Amino acid sequence: MKNFILLFTAGLSLIACGEKPTPDNDQDTMELKKEEISIKAYPEVRKDSISDDYFGTLVEDPYRWLENDTSTETANWVKGQNEVTFDYLNQIPYREAIEERLTELWNYEKVGTPFKQGDYYFMYKNDGIQNQSVLFFQKGLDGEQKILLDPNTMSEDGTTSLNGMGFSKDDKYMAYGISKAGSDWVEIHVMDLETQRLLDDKVNWVKFSGINWYKDGFYYSSYDQPTEGSDYSGKNEYHKVYYHKIGTTQADDQLVYEDKENAQRNAGSGVTKDEEYLIITTSESTNGNSLMVKNLEKAGGFVSLVDNYNTDNNIVKHLGEGKFLVNTNYNAPNNRICLVDINKPSQENWTDFISEKEYVLRGVSIAGDKIIASYMKNVQSKIEVYNLDGKYQYDIELPGIGMAGFRGDKDENIAFYSFTSYTNPTTIYQYDIANNTSELFFQPKTTFKSEEYETKQVFFTSKDGTKIPMFVTAKKGIELDGTNPTFLYGYGGFNISITPRFSAINTVFLEQGGIYAVVNLRGGSEFGENWHTAGWRLNKQNVFDDFIGAAEHLIENKYTSSEKLAIHGRSNGGLLAGAIMTQRPNLMKVAIPGVGVLDMLRYHKFTIGWAWAGEYGRSDTDVENFNNLYAYSPLHNVKEGTAYPATLVVTADHDDRVVPAHSFKFISELQAKHKGDNPVFIRVDVDAGHGAGKPTEKVIEEWADVWSFVLWNTNAAVNFNSKKVNNEK
Repeated sequence: MKNFILLFTAGLSLIACGEKPTPDNDQDTMELKKEEISIKAYPEVRKDSISDDYFGTLVEDPYRWLENDTSTETANWVKGQNEVTFDYLNQIPYREAIEERLTELWNYEKVGTPFKQGDYYFMYKNDGIQNQSVLFFQKGLDGEQKILLDPNTMSEDGTTSLNGMGFSKDDKYMAYGISKAGSDWVEIHVMDLETQRLLDDKVNWVKFSGINWYKDGFYYSSYDQPTEGSDYSGKNEYHKVYYHKIGTTQADDQLVYEDKENAQRNAGSGVTKDEEYLIITTSESTNGNSLMVKNLEKAGGFVSLVDNYNTDNNIVKHLGEGKFLVNTNYNAPNNRICLVDINKPSQENWTDFISEKEYVLRGVSIAGDKIIASYMKNVQSKIEVYNLDGKYQYDIELPGIGMAGFRGDKDENIAFYSFTSYTNPTTIYQYDIANNTSELFFQPKTTFKSEEYETKQVFFTSKDGTKIPMFVTAKKGIELDGTNPTFLYGYGGFNISITPRFSAINTVFLEQGGIYAVVNLRGGSEFGENWHTAGWRLNKQNVFDDFIGAAEHLIENKYTSSEKLAIHGRSNGGLLAGAIMTQRPNLMKVAIPGVGVLDMLRYHKFTIGWAWAGEYGRSDTDVENFNNLYAYSPLHNVKEGTAYPATLVVTADHDDRVVPAHSFKFISELQAKHKGDNPVFIRVDVDAGHGAGKPTEKVIEEWADVWSFVLWNTNAAVNFNSKKVNNEK
């Protein structure tokens, strides 16, 4: 889970306006009542008499048949649900105009942060609304730019995406992964960089893997080929590390590491830049990893640096003579850089190289003769520069409040970094390491008027007294009268920070007078590992209390009201949205649970779900964990006869991270028990997955549906140039 949009009619477009639009009395005014949209009957859903006994508690599971994602019955169910959903969405009078404006807002050139490999610079570019970004390369900074890989040509519908790459030390070869239809499964191919010729080499059934070169081949991680029909739902077990030599078949690949005793451990590999050491990491969950190294130049086995799963550890650099820099949260919840000697490898012998600070270290890189340390302070970037002895030198001055991403090389004096905020799209800067100076490399040009909007960070008090930060973005000077449609987003889990970033998706909502709010919940890593553990396992309710506190703060301070509030989260955030709408159904008007973990009693039985047990706990281990999960599991807390908010559950048929059965079962239960007037739908995307690599066209279509649903059900007054639509009852 841890671990990356039609024209309507001529002259008709959405525009930003300074005040909330109100209906005119001229011929352009359209008075549209919600009652004018009809809702087809929800499909009838078969209920089976299936139940499980959890420590003496009998739990019914009548929709378990929907877990079979390849059955004809499930396919017919999906077709029926989509017909009802899209019939409703297509009746929203401004749905097509929303899509048109979102396409316009999305249609600007985007450039990724350049990185250097050998004599070449590489960067991703998208000319606007290409389904997938294209990988370009050029010789030196002044060389001619050429297309190296264009995933848009790899499939007719744009659903094939690039997924990872690695380069041989002599820079002759590049191995790269591709994924199809949004799946986590990856195929690895190999290209001769000089000729751009594809080799015959191909590696299948790769998942959760890097591509790490050593001499004339590379290391990768994979699972055994799944049984027929279980590609997207079968449990992934016995992760292995292999070495593939160029010019051979996958059947000849050398098994480098496996754990026959522990099926539910993931294994990853790495190679130090000097190709002297192979690194193997294993994990039992999404938090904590073991760490071992093997000298590839000498006989002998692996040396264990970390033999438990209590801390997160990542080798930054091999300094030579068996000494390593390691980024770790061992005895440092905000992270630090340690010096580790292979001759005294145990963690108690590790010494500080860059000590822990009161704010969070996100990562370090070596660029030129400097160490660039990326910190996060109050959920904003702070970039510090150190010499190679670990002594602080200075900060890199950033262009404002936001987040920066840095890429450099130890053999180069020129590096690059990106900078983004909620109101400004990602801009790239070229950085002179020796002189500590930055110059603009690329600045996008959009039709969104960023200067008319602002972001403020506010703090509120959660249920247990903890101060929680939230970013609120809106039109400058917006009136806080409780009538603004507001979209509240959160995640809160897996040690993942939700940081400021620009998204064209949100701009169409802001232009319509909306407020976009992001709350930094416990469970993430915004304030280090202690912030994370305060929102996991038996502490998970803290996350929900934090989100409820954010909604109440927005309402109490007149940003919005319950009738104007929409909530959203994806993946673990989909669990969040599902839990909030079942715990406090009257708190919001609209709920959008996206690709969510909604069945907390059986999540561990599908694909990689077992790896989340370290974050959530498991229902089958002991009564305490069962009671905790059962108390908030969205599927199991839908109450008969309750009026729930207008709900649009979003999922995809090729999601093999959080299988769509979670969403299928939840909406079935919701439609059966919900007694209010609000519509409750599911939107199932076809040939799409959990989110990564999703084609631009599909993203725009999805969000045109989401924003139309949100604006319509919050009774927002939506402005179309001179035409103004007011759907107040």
